[in-house]
Amino acid sequence: MGEDAVEQALRSLRHRERSAAQIERHLEARGVDEAARVDALATLGRTGLVDDRRFAEARARTLADRGAGDAFIRHDLNAAGVDRDTVEDALGALEDELVRARRVVERRGSDPRTARYLIGKGFSVEVAQAAVAGYGMESLG
Repeated sequence: MGEDAVEQALRSLRHRERSAAQIERHLEARGVDEAARVDALATLGRTGLVDDRRFAEARARTLADRGAGDAFIRHDLNAAGVDRDTVEDALGALEDELVRARRVVERRGSDPRTARYLIGKGFSVEVAQAAVAGYGMESLG
């Protein structure tokens, strides 16, 4: 059953990287017993196929590139079962949230709708307000 669990886990990794917790849930949903899940995750961890740090960094970058703020990214990684320290490290490796928010403002314009959009995408209220209020001010200084 352990080899079968590894094969099932590998299939779940075929199209995208996943966290250890996501693979654990995947295997559990398919009726794989706990001992086989533990063995499969240990095997995949030893071989480097499952690495929560790599997963968190890649996922955080992808979400940031899609216009997500830190709160959205944090929520997504927490839901994927990534531990708090790894989540914070992944967020720390990203470009500053205000810089990312200003890029969105450049595309969408500087108005209250853009601020609401940013907040909805997981940017803090403070960052959204600063990005919208500060738009175009950098060139004046």
